[in-house]
Amino acid sequence: MALTLPAHPDPLAERLHTSGLLHELAHGLGGPFHYLLPERFDANLADFRAALAEAAVEGRVYYAKKANKASVLIDRCAAAGAGVDVASLGELREALGHGVRGEDLVVTGPAKSGQLLDVAVRQGALIAVDALDELERLLARADHRPARVLLRRHPPSQRRSRFGLDDAQLHEALGRCAEAGDAVRMEGFSFHLSGYEIQERADLAGDLVELCLKARTLGLQADRISIGGGFPVDYVPADAWDTFLAENDAAHYHGHKSFAASDFYPYHSPVAGADALRAILAARPGGSGASLAERLRQAGVMLLLEPGRALLDRAGSSVFRIQGVKDRTGYGIVTVDGTSLSLSEQWFNSEYLPEPVLLTRGDREDGPYEACVGGASCLDSDLLTWRKVPFPARPAVGDLLVYPNTAGYQMDSNESPFHELPLPPKIVIDHPHESSRPRWRLDR
Repeated sequence: MALTLPAHPDPLAERLHTSGLLHELAHGLGGPFHYLLPERFDANLADFRAALAEAAVEGRVYYAKKANKASVLIDRCAAAGAGVDVASLGELREALGHGVRGEDLVVTGPAKSGQLLDVAVRQGALIAVDALDELERLLARADHRPARVLLRRHPPSQRRSRFGLDDAQLHEALGRCAEAGDAVRMEGFSFHLSGYEIQERADLAGDLVELCLKARTLGLQADRISIGGGFPVDYVPADAWDTFLAENDAAHYHGHKSFAASDFYPYHSPVAGADALRAILAARPGGSGASLAERLRQAGVMLLLEPGRALLDRAGSSVFRIQGVKDRTGYGIVTVDGTSLSLSEQWFNSEYLPEPVLLTRGDREDGPYEACVGGASCLDSDLLTWRKVPFPARPAVGDLLVYPNTAGYQMDSNESPFHELPLPPKIVIDHPHESSRPRWRLDR
């Protein structure tokens, strides 16, 4: 029996898929492409802000730019007065070039280059300091204006993490900031935490609030903490996900490929997006006492967030045109006009599990038909989908496969012009709710 995992129904995307526009774009562009729905980004941003307001917590949302390179998303941040989380000089320049103010940037990432630190200080960006030597390099550059600093704490619950300062290093860094006087504004603390555990984030956030109170005794500002990202996205229904995990085995994949369940992204999450933020704020750090929201209010500490994937939920999909179908015993191999380098999960020993939607060029009743999906390269391992997906009809040359909800990390984390194939362009869909046909434009 086929193993299926469809994404949540999305009426807006379905309307776009039945409009005929995607077939025209595939013909005109001559290759795969990604489409973006920026109004979804706006709605997700508004929901995170609403969660902060509901808890009466002063906070700031920074879009983690690494999740998608599209320029239109930075335009939306600038228009909405949202912050942007950048981790390279290129990302910083892109944000500034699209109208985001320097003081609305937070610069993250380990061992930042000297040039990145120079520009960040001059522009008044907030800088998450990951190591003692980075703090010294930063202080040496703060000659024209004070460096705005968050000290990143190493997470005690994740000892193997390469990020952050341990307790002894934090103590030394606080002393160094106090000695530096006007050269630095030590505004608070941050952390980088892998995974999606609500209580773990609340516990560490509670620790950072206490660190702020300690830092103030040294005369430091210390009035904000950043809990980073890690807000899950709910891609698929609970029953479909449970069934998938229970029935998943190598027989469902081309070549009996096997994946460890622990390597899959948790494609179903009962608490996701801004609701995960609500749960973190309601949680009690350490399991007792006041909620995190109450502790933030009592201490006068602002909460900073750096969501990426969660701001991009349902904000875009990836479209590939079928250019060949090969029959094997019991299933087929569909080859599309792109490669798995444009669907990044496959390059992390995993699989992007929400299955593609088949858009045919006319009604056909020759299904169902199970098939995996291969890329157009000479690599035997170039498969966009190893799983034998149950399509409603036998795919044909010229049909389209739409991978749903790929805006968060999937579209462009690992893309490559292998075989001289062009990178799939990004198409911005404007006003898809209107009764007239959706309008489109190139992102860049």
